[in-house]
Amino acid sequence: MMRTFKLLALLLATAMLATGCATQRTPYDYAEFKQARPASILVLPPLNSSPEVGATSGMLSQLTYPLAESGYYVIPVALAAETFKQNGLASAGDIHNVPPARLREIFGADAALYVEVKAYGTSYQVISSNTVVTAEAKLLDLRSAKVLWQGTATASSAENQQQGNGLIGMLVSAVINQISDTLSDASFKIAGMTSQRLLMAGRANGMLYGPRSPQYQKD
Repeated sequence: MMRTFKLLALLLATAMLATGCATQRTPYDYAEFKQARPASILVLPPLNSSPEVGATSGMLSQLTYPLAESGYYVIPVALAAETFKQNGLASAGDIHNVPPARLREIFGADAALYVEVKAYGTSYQVISSNTVVTAEAKLLDLRSAKVLWQGTATASSAENQQQGNGLIGMLVSAVINQISDTLSDASFKIAGMTSQRLLMAGRANGMLYGPRSPQYQKD
């Protein structure tokens, strides 16, 4: 009996250790980022891989804040949009294909942020209504064309959503939430949460602080 107990304890400890190793994040390699240390960032209109036509504009409007709060000067989005328009670039795809050196020449920014929206919008699953926004980002040095950092983040309205009591209550709650989220464009709010998780400095494997932050070069 004692031998069996010890064997079970050993197996449990091994399983817990394996789980811990599997969930532990590998530290991001910031060598290129720390060498480049960009001070100004040009945010490009995000690519949209979701079915929602408003994903590009909705996500773009949320990307400046976390970068500015993290200590970077961000090229004004309206100015960048007008400049692209004057140069005959209307779609995010065309803009993403502009050579880094050309972007540097036009805007004088140190780096450019390339974002792709993977999920954006509200879906209805019988007894639940959920708004999800997922995005991937890549920070590219416009002086060397090297990738300085990349990451992904997601946010969901279900994180703080409480279901009603019973099946009927959950069905009613799901319908009400879907109508409310659609009318109020809940995706816009969730996009803000996603962008902060994606770009706010100080998070694990996230962006480093910029030169306008008191935490600059302390990370």
